[in-house]
Amino acid sequence: MVPYRATLDVPHELVEHVSWLIYARRCERGTRWRKPGCFQQALLALVHLRQNETLPQLTAGFGVSTATAWRYVDETLDILASWAPGLHEALVGLGEGDFVIVDGTLIPIDRIAADQPYYSQKHRKHGMNVRVVARPDGTPLWFSRATPGRTHDLTAARAHGIVQACLTRQILLLADRAYQGAGATFRTPYYHHSEQPEHYRQFNRDHARLRAPGQRAFAQLKTWRLLRRARCSTRRIGTAVQAVHTLLTCTYSG
Repeated sequence: MVPYRATLDVPHELVEHVSWLIYARRCERGTRWRKPGCFQQALLALVHLRQNETLPQLTAGFGVSTATAWRYVDETLDILASWAPGLHEALVGLGEGDFVIVDGTLIPIDRIAADQPYYSQKHRKHGMNVRVVARPDGTPLWFSRATPGRTHDLTAARAHGIVQACLTRQILLLADRAYQGAGATFRTPYYHHSEQPEHYRQFNRDHARLRAPGQRAFAQLKTWRLLRRARCSTRRIGTAVQAVHTLLTCTYSG
């Protein structure tokens, strides 16, 4: 292999912040000295997330073995994911009169036709479903764990506790038609709105306008290219999503 220099399009302060989290975890566990420092480990993991580079590419670029690269990436993702907020924590400060946007996306994966649980009829491809609860401006408050692609949106929302959590706090949720029947706090568009009176059509237009910023949360999530087409185990996709959410939170606060 021929090495070359490249630039990672993330702030230097973000790499330093992740390296401090790694350092704190090493001190907590009493990890023995390692030749690649915390900054190098943070950089390796961020390159993997941002560029979706394979482990052989990482080993060539950082001069470590494949096993070491995998261990460093796995460890860093776990550290970052542990800082991602839970659903109830994310909803703190919200209550009656507030509203949020709930939506879902599919993270494509490499699977064959026989892997039916991962095949989404809606998207016509294999993948893992992820839910988001976002602020009205599209800032993500919470990302769910990943579920197989064929999971229905409403089933996933109930399984993740979104329906009950927002009902308890009387928070309104704007969602698409797949969530009809979810509960009193959900607001979804009307079917066949073109055949309905004008105020029904106006409701659908206003609903679409208010819900549109929710796509910004997934656009931000997928700037980390690992989540555009995941090649890792399906069990690690949820951890990667939580890790990226922590990185996005650091970026917003910075």
